[in-house]
Amino acid sequence: MTTKVLVAGIGNIFLGDDGFGPEVARRMAANDPDAGPLPDGVRVVDYGIRGMHLAYDLLDGVDALVIVDAMPGNGQPGAITVLEVQPDGLGDGQFDAHGMDPVSVLASLSALGGALPPTIVVGCQPADLSEGIGLSAEVSASVDDAVATVLTVINDRLSPVVLAGRGV
Repeated sequence: MTTKVLVAGIGNIFLGDDGFGPEVARRMAANDPDAGPLPDGVRVVDYGIRGMHLAYDLLDGVDALVIVDAMPGNGQPGAITVLEVQPDGLGDGQFDAHGMDPVSVLASLSALGGALPPTIVVGCQPADLSEGIGLSAEVSASVDDAVATVLTVINDRLSPVVLAGRGV
């Protein structure tokens, strides 16, 4: 069975709160009792900074993608934001096979022979992106909320899209 929904944890665990995506993915993949069970057809992967690995997995075919990542901005540290990615908003992207810029990875899919699936980003406002391992207290406290948000996105927003695409 092909993966219906891919949850991609993105970030560098050596840069403080940039490790948010990998921590959410770790918790979900471990079937943490607080996270709850994953729906059928959902695959969770901690990609870290391996952009090429994510690109290849997307080329293998998924029906929907949820990216979990730190999203710097002007919000309160630990705040969770949900964004829908539009293919025309990605630009061309300069793909770096040795790094991870999610926008560049997604923008490069067509050049690699693939297509962008319906994509949602669940992001967290970081407090600290300096060198060091471990999340800040604010971001650490938001991990459970992010897990719940990812599951809600899968169940409420992506499952109907995936099922409609399969004629179910």
